[in-house]
Parts: sequence; structure tokens; C-alpha cells
Amino acid sequence: MWINLIKEFMQDLRKQKLRTSLTIIAICWGTIAVIALLAFGEGLNRQLLSGLRGGGNQIMMFYGGQTSQSFEGLDAGRRIRFAEEDVELFRRSIPQIESISAQYGRSVSLKSDYATTNTYMEGVDVPFEDMRTMYPVAGGRFLNARDVAEQRRVVFLGPAVAEQLFPDGNAIGNRLMIDNNPYTVVGVMQEKMQMAMSHGPDSRRAVIPHSTFRQTYNHAFLGSVLIRPVHPEYQKRIEHQVREIMARKYRFHHDDMQAIQVWDFIEAERIQAQIGLGIKIFLFSVGFFTLLIAGVGVANIMYVVVKERTREIGVKKAIGAKNRHIISQFIFEALFICMIGGSIGVLIAAGIVTGVQSLELQGGVADFLGNPVLSADAMIMTTGVLTMIGLAAGVFPARRAALVNPVESLRYE
Repeated sequence: MWINLIKEFMQDLRKQKLRTSLTIIAICWGTIAVIALLAFGEGLNRQLLSGLRGGGNQIMMFYGGQTSQSFEGLDAGRRIRFAEEDVELFRRSIPQIESISAQYGRSVSLKSDYATTNTYMEGVDVPFEDMRTMYPVAGGRFLNARDVAEQRRVVFLGPAVAEQLFPDGNAIGNRLMIDNNPYTVVGVMQEKMQMAMSHGPDSRRAVIPHSTFRQTYNHAFLGSVLIRPVHPEYQKRIEHQVREIMARKYRFHHDDMQAIQVWDFIEAERIQAQIGLGIKIFLFSVGFFTLLIAGVGVANIMYVVVKERTREIGVKKAIGAKNRHIISQFIFEALFICMIGGSIGVLIAAGIVTGVQSLELQGGVADFLGNPVLSADAMIMTTGVLTMIGLAAGVFPARRAALVNPVESLRYE
């Protein structure tokens, strides 16, 4: 049966070479559009997510603010600040916390044997590395527990400031002066995409143990507290508990949103995911309508074929062919046209995406758009659309063919 269907399809193809070829090209182009657009959309979405996580990886950053309400006889407008003892209090009181880090910050002067520069420096704890995706290049490391416990004078540098201070590329293991105090460079951060930042990008940052920072600069209060939940679903619960604990300790109303400020990267990721989905839907719609127009061409071809083969269809029905046989023949031909064009389109789109990936473009627009990603979802969606269009383009001409009256059909030449 299948061999006969293929033979009949090839005969029709030879009769309608130009029309069929143009339709296959249209299907091919539509397939390329769907897959390529979805690939570039997925690359953009991943790059935006990477840039967001470059500023905070599934964390919430809590900052002290000012009370906006009077409470228990205390006036509004009081400053609320975090201290290191609050970090320990949160760690003990909130079991949903996976990791937590204090964060001090100030502008400092850095001097090496090669150069002097000013930058923003932070005093942090060990989990800060993963919470802020500040991973070291090969040969170096981030701060560790002993650095914090022993108040070591060690520093982790962003790549831009490391290059400025050590143009020979040998920052790790060398010494520099920070506000006239000697420090040893233990690591340099890998380059990363960062779209959310305060006090400049992490590439221009210096990081030391929070214990060393407190001992050196005698800061009583933290700049912020970073918290990562054991699961994103605990985000709101942790925020509520932090506000409750701080409200009891510093005497302000727990619903006073101005007393504690929150920079919520988890919520930002949710919003980004929704934006990414919207981009995918839009790009898919563009490609889908391109395929739909090509599908009209397939249906047009099938109507022409039905008209040309009316006499043949009538003869088949007269000698016992069932309607389902007639219908399956034309649906098969429509699907076959879609699959030929779709297969060629998939190969070309895959080649385009692979070619762009191999270029490893960097800088400018490439840093924002990222590399296209050929995902299984895009392939499945495209296959589904092609099948749907093929069926739709074949069903109506096939039904028309099935309604052919054997007697009437003999008058067709």
C-alpha cells in the first residue's frame, strides 16, 4: 500500500513540478523560520537569565531602611540597620535558609607594584561565592572558612581590576595594598554576564572576609544580608520571618515595608521566565504563520490533483475502492510534501544554528543576545505544526475526492 502511495505521489510531483517545488520551498522556509527564531529566542532567554544570576543566584538581598510608621511611642523615620548578630539570629531561627552571608561594603584604594586604582570592596562570608556566581579562574580560589575564622588579609579580585593592577596576568599569589594594608590575592573571578548590579559590576570589585573587614574598618552595621532559601517556594515565608524577627528586635511594625528593603532575585527570575515565555510565543507565532501560508499552497496543490484525477478516482471507486482508501491517499501526499520541506528546513536551520554557535561571538550585541540553542522543544513543536498543517491541507481535498460520483467522473478527461 505504502509503495503504491509513494509511486502515485511521484507521478503527481512530475506533473506539478513547479507548483510542488515552490510549495516545498515555502514549507522549508517556514520550518527554518520557526526553528531558527525559537533557537535565537532560547539563546536570548538563557543569556538574560545568566545575566540576572550574575547579580544574584536564587537569592534575596535585605537592606536596612527607615521606619515609615510610629510604633509603641517611637517616631517614624528611625534608621534600621543589620548587624552580624542578626545574621546568626536568622541562621538559628529560620530553618528554610540554605545559605546566608553578611555583606559589608565601602570604596577603597588598591595599589600594586604596577598601578593604583579605586574600587568598591565587600566583606563577605564563604557562601557569597555561589550566591553571587563569583567563581574563580583556574589556579585560584574564593574565600574559605579559615580565611574568615582567622581574619586573614586575603582578597578575591574581579577580572577588570586584576588586569589593571597586574597587567602581566599574574595576580594570584601576589600582594597588594588596600588602604595601606597588605593583602594576598587568592583568586580572580571568571568573566561573567551581569545585568543586575549595585556599586558597579563585579568585574571591578574586590572581596575580603567579613571578619577582616569588620576588624579593619570597625564597621558596626552591615550593608546588606544575602539569603538563599532551600527552595524558591520559601521565598515569601523567609521574607516574612526576617521582617518579624527584625521588628521584634528593633521595635517597628512588621508590616512597615520601608523599614526593611528587599532586592528579590527569585521574583525577578519568575518575571524573566514569563518574559521569556512571551518571547517564545511571539517568535513561534511568526514562524507558525509562515508555515500556515505554505500550508495553503499544499492544499491548493491537492485540490488541483483531485480535479486532474477525478476520472481515475471514479474508476477506483467503481471497482471497489473505499472512501478511506481515497482519503488516505491524498492525506499521505499532503503530509509527504510537508515532511520533505520540513526535513530540508530542519537540516538547514540546524546548520545555521550550529554555524552561529561555532563562531563564538563575543562583545556588543552578542553579549546580550547570547548563542542560539537548538532545543528538543523547538523540534517537537515544529514537527507537530508540520503534521497539523499537512493533515489540514490534505483532509479537505481528500474529502472532496471521496465524494466523487463514479458515474459523473467518467465525463472528465
